[in-house]
Amino acid sequence: MCLAIPARITVLRADRLAEVDIMGVKREVSLDLTPRAAEGDFVLVHAGFAIEVVSEEFAEETLELIRQFPELVAEEPSFGATSEASPLSQDTSLD
Repeated sequence: MCLAIPARITVLRADRLAEVDIMGVKREVSLDLTPRAAEGDFVLVHAGFAIEVVSEEFAEETLELIRQFPELVAEEPSFGATSEASPLSQDTSLD
């Protein structure tokens, strides 16, 4: 299963990269797919790319839904690590 998570752009960089805030976690993402994204905008982030600019209302509603499923929100981010604590970190590919 793949998810795109809403994030707020906090810093724009000249190289079409941006720092975003995803529920308090800072990440760097590419803005190549969203060339009109601006600092302060909310974007959907998937696999390191901002794939769509969304309204603040949509972003907040989506984040609230995510918060309702605590198993989707790890206590501490474990990006890239496999853990039984978070189903999002498990590899479920059909290789």
